[in-house]
Amino acid sequence: MTLLIFDCDGVLVDSEVMAHQTLLDVLAPLGFSMTLEQSFGVFAGRSLKDTLAVIEQELGRPLPADILEQSRDLLFARFRAGLKPVAGVADAIAALPYPGCVASSSSPDRLHLALDVTRLAPLFGANVFSATQVVNGKPAPDLFLFAAKKMKTEPRDCVVIEDSVFGIAAGRAAGMQVIGFAGAAHATDELAQRLSAAGAHRVIRAMKELPACVQALKVPE
Repeated sequence: MTLLIFDCDGVLVDSEVMAHQTLLDVLAPLGFSMTLEQSFGVFAGRSLKDTLAVIEQELGRPLPADILEQSRDLLFARFRAGLKPVAGVADAIAALPYPGCVASSSSPDRLHLALDVTRLAPLFGANVFSATQVVNGKPAPDLFLFAAKKMKTEPRDCVVIEDSVFGIAAGRAAGMQVIGFAGAAHATDELAQRLSAAGAHRVIRAMKELPACVQALKVPE
């Protein structure tokens, strides 16, 4: 059986610009300065735990205790006000005759809000997995292996769809086929090149390409 494992941010929902800008807005009063493009390069695909560790190392001190709540509240308000699905993703999933699940570095509450707001939740039901459920986040393979086990599928029969270098590395480390997606609002030609260099078996720039790309990988049934 072929199983499709989707990252969420930047693959299912077009949230990366919103999420990274929110993080930078909350950190700016603390003296943390970074461009949006730099943030994509440093934080994309990381778990919250790993992201906070990088920020604290850069600042040279622990973050305030309420920083997570501030960031969460602001981001969730922005999600409710304007989060959109990635263009064409629902149609692409509908065109594929395989089961799918979500495996994301985001927290469960953020995942479920994003999927609910964009009306993608019914496509996955309870099959939504978060890096909070494993010890090591991406680029470690733990989350994808966890998702495959929960879905009762061997890693060799899984296709991962990812938009980050860390996600590509995690999928490859898990022994899965990996498709790089560089078609959301934050994506550039440079991102497509980096996904390919990271080991993606294929890279696509639009979700309408996904069904043919999955079929071309010829994952054993």
